[in-house]
Amino acid sequence: MFAAVLMMIAGVSAIFEGITALAKDDVIWRVRNYTFRFDLTSWGWIHLILGILLLLVGIAILKGRQWGRAVGIALTGVMIIFHFLWLPYQPFWSLIAIAIGVFVIWALCVDRSPSAF
Repeated sequence: MFAAVLMMIAGVSAIFEGITALAKDDVIWRVRNYTFRFDLTSWGWIHLILGILLLLVGIAILKGRQWGRAVGIALTGVMIIFHFLWLPYQPFWSLIAIAIGVFVIWALCVDRSPSAF
């Protein structure tokens, strides 16, 4: 349950990040000469889609779906990678999101009940 709730919180946060980047708000830093630099609209769509997927998988995990755990681990890993690439744009929040992702993966992996995976 811990992982599902954290995943849903991370999903909602990513949705807000996506909306913020799509709106071209001044909250997002403009970065020059960064290897993984994307257009803010691209980042907005990436975060928005990833956030929706995280939210849906978190709900599936809460409902006890077997596939939710593996998909949750994979999506959270992708979220961690994207927030690493997002570091120059939002450094403080990216570090928090990476930490949340690590806790989600840990919580999804430690369950040793017979129904796990």
